[in-house]
Amino acid sequence: MNVHPMHPFLARAAAAASGVAAAVPAGQPLDAPTPCGEFDTRALINHWVLYTSHGLEHRARRTELPGELVARDFTADADWRSAYAAQLERAVAAWGEPAAWEGDVDLGGSPVPAVGIARMLITELVLHGWDVARAVGAEIEVDDELALLVREIVEENAELYRQYAGFAETVSVPDDASAWERALAASGRDPRWKA
Repeated sequence: MNVHPMHPFLARAAAAASGVAAAVPAGQPLDAPTPCGEFDTRALINHWVLYTSHGLEHRARRTELPGELVARDFTADADWRSAYAAQLERAVAAWGEPAAWEGDVDLGGSPVPAVGIARMLITELVLHGWDVARAVGAEIEVDDELALLVREIVEENAELYRQYAGFAETVSVPDDASAWERALAASGRDPRWKA
């Protein structure tokens, strides 16, 4: 089976996100602040788990997210970390089907090319993965090639995302900042943010 060239990046982004989830301490206070000002840690994790694992699979299959998933507090389950990792595997496998990359995906009533949706979800996996990691004092492992791709996607879409309050204004970074730090900064995240 021919795999879309973007699929390995999706798999690597999912692995990075899974690693962050595994690093969230069991006793972590979930009302703590995050780099996403509108979310505390619980709300951020729930958003991240919903859209980057369940949403990721449903987009590949062109199916609606069930209402019970949208309303679920994933963090209420003691095994949410392993459940997230397993759901990510299912989602990445769904995108392993060539048909997942063809045609459009409905995004709130607007058709968007499937490749564009997958690129957006790659950024969601690692940007919100970084947000969660920072909120709990952990790290996210993003390799240089994935960081360059995320930076490219962020810079291509930043102005559009800002119109919908998806990104804040660009944060300035030093001249020697890495591609990953530049991707974070272009999405309105301060790479120096600490919990």
